[in-house]
Amino acid sequence: MKIDILEQRFLKHLARHEGLAWSAVRARLDANPGKLRVLEEMEHTGGEPDVVGVDPASGELVFCDCSPESPAGRRSLCFDRAALDGRKENKPSGSALEVAQAMGVSLLTEAEYRHLQTLGEFDRKTSSWVQTPADIRKQGGALFCDRRYGHVFLYHNGAESYYAARGFRGIVRV
Repeated sequence: MKIDILEQRFLKHLARHEGLAWSAVRARLDANPGKLRVLEEMEHTGGEPDVVGVDPASGELVFCDCSPESPAGRRSLCFDRAALDGRKENKPSGSALEVAQAMGVSLLTEAEYRHLQTLGEFDRKTSSWVQTPADIRKQGGALFCDRRYGHVFLYHNGAESYYAARGFRGIVRV
């Protein structure tokens, strides 16, 4: 990935990471080339990754997909492998959890998704799978979020469902 893309986005959206200098971000990325490859994959699939915070416990920088809509290269996926295997017909190309794992990212929690929405308006036409509690998943469900009518919503659906407008946003700590 051309690191200048990250720098340009960082400088364009300073409100997402107030008080953080690009030099600190660059130093962290230079020290973690494997994470730069993860960010490259986020970019390649349409995520537009940017720093959205600093983990207070570890001091790690938190990067998240900040594309206006759910990343185009990560849509039309059911939730996980069990859901994919359970589909009898019209199977999607994969599952959100498996794609996220292969990329080296995690799906956002509901809290992380809501935090992202304080930094801008995302998913006004799409939706994004989010981490789902085991008890909901055990019953066949999965959770997703979006922004409509000026509000952030959390919904449920069968984990095997997939839609052209539903994908997932990734998060990674560097």
